[in-house]
Amino acid sequence: MFSYILYIALALLPILLYYWKNPYFLDDLSYTISAIKVGIRLSKNRKNFQGILGRFFDDVKKHPHKKFIVFEDASYTYIQADKESNKVARALSAHVQLKPGDTAALFLGNEPHFVWMWLGLAKLGCTAALLNNNIRSKSLLHCFSCCDAKVLIVGADLRGAVEEVLPALKQQGIQVFILSEHCDVEGIQSFSDKIQQASDEPVSPQLANLNLKSPALYIYTSGTTGLPKAAVVNQERVLMASCLQSMAGVRSDDVVYIYLPLYHSAGFLMGLCGAIDQGLTVILRRKFSASNFWNDCRKHNVTVIQYIGEIMRYLCNTPKKDNDRDHKVRLAVGNGIRADTWADFLDRFGNIRICECYGATEGNVGFVNYVGKIGAIGREHFLHKKANPYALIRYDTEKEEPVRDSRGFCIEVPVGETGLFVGKISKRAPFSGYAKNKQQTEKKKLKDVFEKGDLYFNSGDLLRIDDEGFVYFQDRIGDTF
Repeated sequence: MFSYILYIALALLPILLYYWKNPYFLDDLSYTISAIKVGIRLSKNRKNFQGILGRFFDDVKKHPHKKFIVFEDASYTYIQADKESNKVARALSAHVQLKPGDTAALFLGNEPHFVWMWLGLAKLGCTAALLNNNIRSKSLLHCFSCCDAKVLIVGADLRGAVEEVLPALKQQGIQVFILSEHCDVEGIQSFSDKIQQASDEPVSPQLANLNLKSPALYIYTSGTTGLPKAAVVNQERVLMASCLQSMAGVRSDDVVYIYLPLYHSAGFLMGLCGAIDQGLTVILRRKFSASNFWNDCRKHNVTVIQYIGEIMRYLCNTPKKDNDRDHKVRLAVGNGIRADTWADFLDRFGNIRICECYGATEGNVGFVNYVGKIGAIGREHFLHKKANPYALIRYDTEKEEPVRDSRGFCIEVPVGETGLFVGKISKRAPFSGYAKNKQQTEKKKLKDVFEKGDLYFNSGDLLRIDDEGFVYFQDRIGDTF
């Protein structure tokens, strides 16, 4: 008996020693398992492409009557969402004659119709351009034009914005549909009536000519340095982004609160697509409200929230209440929270696990802080780096260019030093660039970084990686600010 116990102890000793040296071993192990599962899922899609739409069909089949979208005073189950999007797909086929591979632009705010329109387009094998519903005139026309969309679908509340650019759209022969039952403006057709008249019978998804590299979406940059750029998001990127919630620890019984705009990657990819990936219930709100945030969470038993930028600071700045910790939120997923706000948030609102992520809509490599280390935007992982090589390289902030050695190659910074984050562009980690903007696409590429002929994506971000493998954001460079 003693010899058996001794044998077990000796067998476990290497693991215990490793755990002593690496207190994050179990977190790393959990992330490894999640990453392998994601890899298996992508591999299956390479052989038999289904995309995120396939995950939605799985949800409809597994739990058709589970609530999918809760919006204001209405709620919709997965089977209802399926039927609503069938009607959209049939109405689009009948009145727009969209073909697989065509692009349609969605100019809508956060509402269920946004989801139905996108699902309907996905069933037709079409690409959706997600227009920022706050842009107007020149920017709106630019965003629409640069994705070669054949039709513009507009929310009823945005009619005035479209009328401003209608003459230009008419010149291009673009069909414009508005989500109302009647429209008396020449050049704008009503669409709600056409959807209502369409059948909700299943639509055969047009996926035969699609694969993981096919464009799925156009998502636009903020345009802080000029007109917005349309980042091309392929089907593989949609699937990978949708897996972030599961890698962060989201479960199928969770309820997620989405108030971030669906026209951008955080709300759409991480939020909506992440919910579909896990078969969650989504509490959808038109826009963020600090005063209503926690009341919404209590009312709907929200367990997972999303955040970006200063949202958490806004919540911390609201007047303190006795019921600040009276909620069921257990997990927050997002990016851009400052270390001091992170600590304040946890101190005030309780034991909520915060999973900070890092990545750009058009970028080819990102990070996940799956450990929950305050202040870090991610953590290095050997599998991740092997699959998607990246580096921090020395950067001259005065000359605004990477520092190169005597051979003309970039110099990787040592651990603990700040460097420009670059991700190797490869078949596994592509950079699809910006639609109809070759100049800006080429500007994001770095050539001959470590050897002749290699190609890296320039993130425009200065990062630092400490001796434990945690990644910290330091600054932005040049015109990416």
